Amino acid sequence: MLREKEEGNEKVFILRNLVEIRIPKKIYRKLEKRHSKEYIISFTEEKRVLNRVTGRELVFVTKESGIPLLGHSAFGIIDRGTNLLQVRNITGCNLNCIFCSVDEGRSSKTRNTDFIVDPDYMLEELEKVVEFKGEGVELHLDGQGEPFLYPYMDYFLERASKIKGVEVVSIQSNGTLLNDEKISAIEDYVTRINLSISSLDEKTAKTLHGPYSVKKVKEVAETIANSKMDLLIAPVWVPGYNDKEIPRIIEFALEIGAGKRYPPLGIQKYIPYRYGRKVGKSMPFKEFYQKLREYEKEYGVKLVLTPKDFGMEKRPRLECPFKRGERVRARIVCEGRLKGEKICVARNRSIAVNTGRKVGDFVEFEVVSTKDGIIVGVER
Repeated sequence: MLREKEEGNEKVFILRNLVEIRIPKKIYRKLEKRHSKEYIISFTEEKRVLNRVTGRELVFVTKESGIPLLGHSAFGIIDRGTNLLQVRNITGCNLNCIFCSVDEGRSSKTRNTDFIVDPDYMLEELEKVVEFKGEGVELHLDGQGEPFLYPYMDYFLERASKIKGVEVVSIQSNGTLLNDEKISAIEDYVTRINLSISSLDEKTAKTLHGPYSVKKVKEVAETIANSKMDLLIAPVWVPGYNDKEIPRIIEFALEIGAGKRYPPLGIQKYIPYRYGRKVGKSMPFKEFYQKLREYEKEYGVKLVLTPKDFGMEKRPRLECPFKRGERVRARIVCEGRLKGEKICVARNRSIAVNTGRKVGDFVEFEVVSTKDGIIVGVER
């Protein structure tokens, strides 16, 4: 689980093939005379911790860090007022999709920092939120990146699936990191995998995603369909790029037996978001749904989906301790997800604040958004 090497003027440790800890050689040489490598890695302050996949600074969110798991969109738990909780254990992606809604991957121009949440901390906080929500809760592992980059996934899923009140565990994935062994390891704990396949043509897939093996992902899809888990294939329809692929993907999903309990397909409309990547014009919603209904008639499968298709229902939401427009003073605890953003902590919430101040400083900001309990502030 722990490898080490020397690179330039740094001693480098690689943990679980994801976390890269870089310590100046001079510092390490002094410390190794008195301490174990594990102690040095954990407690020396003069180090850089990076996500090996993206190359960005990586923040460990632990109980001891004092960073709450409510309030931020990139990590932690998001409650949008239903029986479904979005669970975000990690940020960062191994692909660089040209349509990515959050500009993820190594080529990102807007992402500044990655986050990884300690599994025991997440499980402890999830138990509290699920208890508040009641029975029949779905935990949906998604996020700003690829969830299966999380190095503690097996451990987390086994325990999360046993939380009292949890009925469904689902995961959004691009499928590139999965194989037979990993699928077998999680099929007893996961209800459904939403697999993002946007093309069955190798050339088109590489245009959309960068390095990508259609052959491998198709094999992964078939393995999931034949496992204890359900499979939902979720392509993003990007006009001008994969229009001809949508019918092929529908046929493939039906052919391999996707959708044992849930709909077999969840076709998504490409939407250009503020901080996402832009690839031409987006299809109008009216046209999008009209085409889906035409395909429904042609293939005899439901494609225009509603929350009820997934057992989603409205539930009381966690109360947000902030109001839009109020002024707050809080300390900056770490770099933020976006460039120009820092994360502050107040009232047991993590808050994204637009500020040029440094970590450790106090900043006064105005709360400009509290939608779905995600709190955003701007320095005033």
